[in-house]
Amino acid sequence: MRHVLGVLGVLAAGVLLAVSAAMNWRFGFSLGRTELDGQIYGAASAAADCMKALVPFFFFAAVRNRMWSQAAASALVWTVVTAYSMTSALGHAALNRFDTTGHRAQEAQAYQDLRGELKRAEEQAGWIPQHRPYETVKSEIDGMKMQKAWQWSNGCKEVSSKSERNFCQQLTALDAELASASSGKEADARISEIKSKIDAKAGTPAMSEADPQAKVLTELVNAFFPNVKIENVQMALTLFVALLLEIGSGFGMYVAFSQWRLYDRQPVPVSPSKALTEVSTAAAAVAVPVLTPVAVQTKKPRSGANDNRSLEIALEAPVVPARAIEAQPAQEVHQVETKVAESKVVAPVARLVPENNTERFYKENIEVRDGSSVTATELYEDYCSWCEAKNKEPAALPSFAREFAELGVKKEKVAGRVRYIGIALKSDMALEEATKSPTFGTVAA
Repeated sequence: MRHVLGVLGVLAAGVLLAVSAAMNWRFGFSLGRTELDGQIYGAASAAADCMKALVPFFFFAAVRNRMWSQAAASALVWTVVTAYSMTSALGHAALNRFDTTGHRAQEAQAYQDLRGELKRAEEQAGWIPQHRPYETVKSEIDGMKMQKAWQWSNGCKEVSSKSERNFCQQLTALDAELASASSGKEADARISEIKSKIDAKAGTPAMSEADPQAKVLTELVNAFFPNVKIENVQMALTLFVALLLEIGSGFGMYVAFSQWRLYDRQPVPVSPSKALTEVSTAAAAVAVPVLTPVAVQTKKPRSGANDNRSLEIALEAPVVPARAIEAQPAQEVHQVETKVAESKVVAPVARLVPENNTERFYKENIEVRDGSSVTATELYEDYCSWCEAKNKEPAALPSFAREFAELGVKKEKVAGRVRYIGIALKSDMALEEATKSPTFGTVAA
């Protein structure tokens, strides 16, 4: 489940990073005077945006390792690239929002204009006098022109009798009705055209607000802050979108990769059978002389950034993972626990760096012995002899004294000479054994 969440987080952060990088590329491309310059600026802007996502890894790694100069440099780089990316995100978000809002406002205004024009056309159609259909009036006029009165009056230009006058009056009334019918026909056509345009805009953003989101938020905010305008809400939304892209693309990858715990060191699992083998080997080696731990001073030894001390600690029992033990039969687990309880193994502390020559000399040539002591001069001479036998370059006396003191050996000044208490040279011990008469005895296994 942890890996699934990590993969989903990386995908989501990757999308935000891709969108932010694309916005930065467009912003950088717009800065170029030529197409080549635009490509250069765009590539630099996209690379800066990707660097913004990588810097958190570098920064927290430097803080973890206490490398403060690198941490400060990482913070400075992140600030610069984030500020640059923020400007491009704000510009891109503002351009898209205002462009979309302006387009919707234009469509809404056109829709309102059509509604107003339709209303005016309907009012103008209402002013036209009552009339019959245009074709009906036209056919009746054509019929009257076939009568003899039309010919006798020379098309109502030379009226000489009462019957001709009545005929021409009727014809004039029909002409007026025909004009009204023509105007009505044109008005109906105009109304039909406007209605078709209005119907075509049905279901489009023209029938809604230019920025519905900002409109709703403005109404909600006005319930608490009456002076807030829709322009203020639009600016806040633009800033919020830019922050979403910058924070999401900047820290999304670092947060997603936290599921895998990049900086954790996983212990190597040890099977019970391997632990049993190690315990048996250690128990068989009990009869072999083993270096005992050096007595630690009551005063805490000096330590530094390059502390390479290698102290040995007595482990009461080797650590066996509980999950591995549970997977074995109960009888085998009982045998492992019995072997561990019967043996006490001396194991060195895990080291991160190699031992130095002083520590190797201590392990090979020094024996811990209560009541014994070695002068600093004898110790250094034996160290030089050991280095000569090992073909190594001996350290200077001050350096050797400092490194040997870090091993925790107690030293005192006795009769004007510095002596190390509680230790003896193995070469001196071998000499003492050689001077003694040989004895025979049993060695406990």
